[in-house]
Amino acid sequence: MKVGIGFDVHQFAENRKLIMGGVEIAYESGLLGHSDADVLVHAIMDAILGALGKGDIGKHFPDTDEKYRGISSILLLEHVWQLVKDEGYTMGNLDCIIIAQKPKMSPHIESMREMLAKSCGCAVQQINVKATTTEQLGFTGREEGIAAQAIVLLQKA
Repeated sequence: MKVGIGFDVHQFAENRKLIMGGVEIAYESGLLGHSDADVLVHAIMDAILGALGKGDIGKHFPDTDEKYRGISSILLLEHVWQLVKDEGYTMGNLDCIIIAQKPKMSPHIESMREMLAKSCGCAVQQINVKATTTEQLGFTGREEGIAAQAIVLLQKA
């Protein structure tokens, strides 16, 4: 078994779509980033790469490379998941948390779980996504951005 942990944060930006867990969420602004800035998927990819001992997403998908500008983070996750398969591992489970004051994430969590399970070739029951606020404290509480954390357990196939 291998375990990895990931964390990411992005600030809000106007004229951007808000993508979370591969799901577009209707909101007044999106997140700023070189890709689609899906903070949840970025945390998940870092957790997976950490479990494999293969660095982080900046190493694999640098923001200085134009081929990643605006790219779907789900496509990047599928690339990272191929590394898992190449190493002979499968999903044990994935547990994630989105930290945001707004927008409300609960209506979208099941769609996120389905998208993430599809991208990682596993059952929805192996994916858990939670959301919390910071009770208006810190940058997420001031609605300046969104953060996410993930932990993954990979098992030998």
